[in-house]
Amino acid sequence: MAQLFGISGLFGGRKKHAARIESLIGQQTTINGDLVFSGGLHVNGTIVGAVSCLEKANATLTVSVKGSIKGNVNVPRVILDGVVTGDVFASEHIELAANARVHGDVHYRLIEMAMGAEVNGKLVRITDPDRPPLALTHNSSEDSGNNPE
Repeated sequence: MAQLFGISGLFGGRKKHAARIESLIGQQTTINGDLVFSGGLHVNGTIVGAVSCLEKANATLTVSVKGSIKGNVNVPRVILDGVVTGDVFASEHIELAANARVHGDVHYRLIEMAMGAEVNGKLVRITDPDRPPLALTHNSSEDSGNNPE
């Protein structure tokens, strides 16, 4: 059986959330049409259509190395080791494993990307209104040595 992994194990062994898989799409299965789920969904097969969730606070999508999605994905937590052809909206967290391929834009709040993963599109960070901006300043007159004094 294919290895099932959760958010707890791809990168660094840190425990974040246990990805409880409540639905499984097998390797020989193709779904044509949009898919809405709740809880945890593990994809070994193919989905041709958009993938989203009902309960945004608890939903996790895992796409294995043999899985693929041809459509937009809108799920809070995404663990990708397969292929997505479409835009990905991960409002909480996305993990891109070494075999991950995204042909579209990735919108994320927190991203982890392994060496070998590919994003053929833009990486767009979702800003957190409660998080203060970094206090980075750059004064070009001090750095250039052209101090007018």
